[in-house]
Amino acid sequence: MTIIASLLREAQIPQSPTARLDAELLLAAALGKTRSYLRTWPERIVANDQAQAFAGYVARRNEGEPVAYILGQQGFWSLDLEVAPHTLIPRPETELLVETALELVPAPSARALDLGTGTGAIALAMARERAGWQVTAVDRVEEAVALAERNRQRLGLNNVQVLASHWFSGFTDERFEVIVSNPPYIAEQDPHLVAGDVRFEPASALVSGTDGLDDIRQIIAQAPAYLARGGWLLLEHGYDQAPRVRELLAKHGFEQIESREDLGGHERISLGRRAC
Repeated sequence: MTIIASLLREAQIPQSPTARLDAELLLAAALGKTRSYLRTWPERIVANDQAQAFAGYVARRNEGEPVAYILGQQGFWSLDLEVAPHTLIPRPETELLVETALELVPAPSARALDLGTGTGAIALAMARERAGWQVTAVDRVEEAVALAERNRQRLGLNNVQVLASHWFSGFTDERFEVIVSNPPYIAEQDPHLVAGDVRFEPASALVSGTDGLDDIRQIIAQAPAYLARGGWLLLEHGYDQAPRVRELLAKHGFEQIESREDLGGHERISLGRRAC
């Protein structure tokens, strides 16, 4: 006989700040229950097939596979999103992009573009908060476009359209009040690429040239042609890249340039405004 409390206690997940959380999420999924259920009913008996499912999840986590990929879902903003190994896992620090876009463009109606949408997280969060916005989400990866569209449909956000495009390649004369992107920004030889959960994420969503800035350079250079006058460009980047991103924004004529810190105190996003 196996009970919830003993399964959690005996789960052999490598010690880390999230080890207990990982175990709870995986067991709750195996049981088809919430994490609060585990705390409320720690002495409940677990069926053999559920215990086996949990053991399988734990084995995958011990191999380093992210919990989000094991469960096929991840929370972001106020959304529960489907995730898959061909897209980046949405991270809490990326919510700063959403928060800042909503602050800079308080208008009830606006046109917004999310470049490299992946799961659709940024676009869908903006659309949830601004029902009057028309949000376009693009990605060059076919599977990501399909995934973002599934998330859009499941959340019932009809003010979003999901398209295939490599950055701006799918556009001609469109103009947006705000363009946001969490592009690849890791350097090719960065040692973090072979450590931790990131080993399981697609390199195409992570790596961008020898200094990590190739895609950011392209986006900044091309964005003015797709921004309305006074429109904003917001970019997530690495913790040490803000000075170089600000230089690139200035080089291409952006105004009101600044960077903002995430909850860890790192300059996580930089932004600039097209001249009015």
